[in-house]
Amino acid sequence: MFRVLVTEKISQSALSHLEKSGYEVDVQLELDEAKLLDEIKDAHAIIIRSATKITKEVIAQGKELVVIGRAGIGLDNVDVAAATEQGIMVVNLSLIHI
Repeated sequence: MFRVLVTEKISQSALSHLEKSGYEVDVQLELDEAKLLDEIKDAHAIIIRSATKITKEVIAQGKELVVIGRAGIGLDNVDVAAATEQGIMVVNLSLIHI
């Protein structure tokens, strides 16, 4: 199953929509860097906001990672170059309509 790691608070309706779409949604709030490095290992997608930092090290651990979704504006907390190098999509998400 496609596992979506959610590291920051997003709307319950967005979480429900993901679950109804068949995704395994794993909400892990307030992860420190060590725990994030562990949790990212088998995630296929990660949804973040502004507090979670997706570094080159995090991306390297995400062997199954396909997409990094930033709920909000900007990508200053994501190493986009490292993600691109590994073929991982990086997108801004609008969860308002879900």
